Amino acid sequence: MATTDKNLETRMDELEVRLAFQDDLINTLSDQLAKQELELRELWEAKQLLHKQVKELSPSNIKSEEDETPPPHY
Repeated sequence: MATTDKNLETRMDELEVRLAFQDDLINTLSDQLAKQELELRELWEAKQLLHKQVKELSPSNIKSEEDETPPPHY
């Protein structure tokens, strides 16, 4: 019965080690996910700003129909 107890103790130790590694991995992944979420939010805000700037620039490069000179008549 001592062998069974030793085997059980060994298995418990292995499980505790695996659990510790899994906890560490989960914490690492959680930190990475939080960083990526912040980066994604920053990219979204940068995209919104660029979109707004492009919208503001586009109309100024194109004359309105009233401001266009009529085409020449041949």
